[in-house]
Amino acid sequence: MDYIKFLGTAGARMVVAKQLRSSGGVWLSFGGTNIYLDPGPGALVKCWSSKPKLDPGKLDGVILSHKHLDHSGDVNAIIEAMTEGGFKKKGIVLAPDDAINSDPVIFKYLKDYVNKIEALKEEQSYSVNGVSFSTSKRHVHPVETYGLTFHLPKGKLSFITDTKYFPDLSTMYKSDIIVINTVLLKPRNDIKIDHLSINDSKILINELRPKAVVLTHFGMSLLKAKPWEIAERLSQETGVEVIAARDGMQLNLEELLSSENTFCYREHNVAKPQPKK
Repeated sequence: MDYIKFLGTAGARMVVAKQLRSSGGVWLSFGGTNIYLDPGPGALVKCWSSKPKLDPGKLDGVILSHKHLDHSGDVNAIIEAMTEGGFKKKGIVLAPDDAINSDPVIFKYLKDYVNKIEALKEEQSYSVNGVSFSTSKRHVHPVETYGLTFHLPKGKLSFITDTKYFPDLSTMYKSDIIVINTVLLKPRNDIKIDHLSINDSKILINELRPKAVVLTHFGMSLLKAKPWEIAERLSQETGVEVIAARDGMQLNLEELLSSENTFCYREHNVAKPQPKK
């Protein structure tokens, strides 16, 4: 089964610092190839506490969309676990150049533990054990950041990672399933914050018209507003299935890619417990 599992849905510094949502990132499994995307603080613990457990030793690769702590805090621990402490050289690590060479977040000694460390560049294609993906244009964010599109046998899966909204986003992510990092409830002009809001995500949903959208990476204001209720409303307003991710949620991609399964994941959006205060 091809699936994506959300080991963390936290966005914004205080949600991560207080662990109101986990910051473990996303585990991807495509045709038996396992990839860890953005292993933030707590990722290694979340692997082993997941139900069922996820063994990092079975990973084929690790991808960082960018080097901010909430996306890379456990990258070194995950690389250690993937390679069994360096005793089993394997895997590939892909990250923007500034995460590897300029103020790197990957420890130098770990570079010999993996088969390859490769720098991501904009609008290029890459592969992890036969699973191909491409990067977007560079996002509008304080550090080098790219979104990702995985080219799967039955469709495309995109991750719109951290960014300020800009019009080109609507041309960069023509996919069947789109995961959108949505930090803000409303746009904030009082401070410089390069993240998407619910309004921005709604614009993207209406313009891109995918089969399904998953919202994740929630900030404090969005958590307090109950993202599962917002996702339900967006589903009704746009006619596109919108899912509010939650910690530990696993999505079967084959079911989600099937056109006859529109709104088949509605149960993920409603009747969810309120976030911790």
